[in-house]
Amino acid sequence: MPVSTRQSGSDADVILVGAGLWSALVAARLSGLPAPPRIIILEKSPTPFAGHTWSFHQSDVAATDMVWLEPMIAHRWQRQTVRFPAYTRTLDTGYASLTSESVARYIEGLPNVKLRAEAQVERVEDDRVRLADGSEFHSPCVIDASGFAPDPALKLGFQKFVGLEVETESPHGLIDPIIMDATVPQLDGYRFLYCLPFAPNRLLIEDTRYSDGPDVDAAELEAAVLDYASSQGWSVALIVKREQGALPITLAFDAEAFWSRKPKTVPQMGLKAALFHPVTGYSLPEAVAAANLIAEAWPTTSPRLADAIRTYARRRAKQQGFYRLLNRMLFRAAAPDKRYLVLQRFYRLPQGLIESFYAGRTTKWQMLQILTGKPPVPLGKAITCMSESGFLQREQQTA
Repeated sequence: MPVSTRQSGSDADVILVGAGLWSALVAARLSGLPAPPRIIILEKSPTPFAGHTWSFHQSDVAATDMVWLEPMIAHRWQRQTVRFPAYTRTLDTGYASLTSESVARYIEGLPNVKLRAEAQVERVEDDRVRLADGSEFHSPCVIDASGFAPDPALKLGFQKFVGLEVETESPHGLIDPIIMDATVPQLDGYRFLYCLPFAPNRLLIEDTRYSDGPDVDAAELEAAVLDYASSQGWSVALIVKREQGALPITLAFDAEAFWSRKPKTVPQMGLKAALFHPVTGYSLPEAVAAANLIAEAWPTTSPRLADAIRTYARRRAKQQGFYRLLNRMLFRAAAPDKRYLVLQRFYRLPQGLIESFYAGRTTKWQMLQILTGKPPVPLGKAITCMSESGFLQREQQTA
């Protein structure tokens, strides 16, 4: 039964800890309810939502969700291209991006949402958040979306990247996004370049590597981005913005052990809850699903929502076992400089299968299609990756 969150003495109906994609989508979704709740978002940095570009395939989300996502979308395209040594392919799957600027502009304009930057959170409880300066914010619903935290129940690889948004001296001529250009030298694992054309003279170019470790050599990757631009005939006149990161890629996951260490009455969300696409690191489809879950449960309280999100996350962990298997094949069975062969084979498959894969909705028949045929990795090594629990146990013993 829904419960009232309008409690006397509360500062908000819901407090979101961390101003990232997840908090933005939850705030946007709840703000569209007939009686929008009062929302406070607390962010430790000076600039909420800064330094990020969040992209998704249009097939990742339902048309009904596109309605409330639309105000935050900064760029959209009708097609996308991939490049591999053996071929180039263009898919007519729509693609879209949210930027830190477009998200911040929309969230800051919502009358029921208050953003507090430079809020150093010291403690999160189910009815309050305490800051390092001693101040407290009270609410019957507090959600922790403060970002990824390592856990022994997760064995990870990493998708690390450095991106430069640049202005080119002359039009770059790129119409469709290049989702993967793996024709480049393979360095530090599976490497590809990712290019989003924002305007005739503006591009986001990212050097991305599926690597065993999270360390990012920003200077080296930035130089690689500029070398790639030059190789494409693009003369960079100005670097507008830089971004970098290391997204977790899940090879094995003991969800029961993971959740046994999480607080029972404080909802965890986003990377904090290991909710992301295990292969791509993309978060937006999972964030949309969580925002809908919260909206459907509203009004609610921290303990009730914590239980609902825990149930959802454990179910998703079971559903995503196939993706973690593919990651073990990629990171443990394939030689680092041959990992591109796995993706090169994958992108020859039907477009509908590729769309389902990115959306995290791969059917059993599609799983069989992905695995059928001569594997692009040594069979012996592939067999050792089959058991997730055995793999995780071996990795923990050698850590």
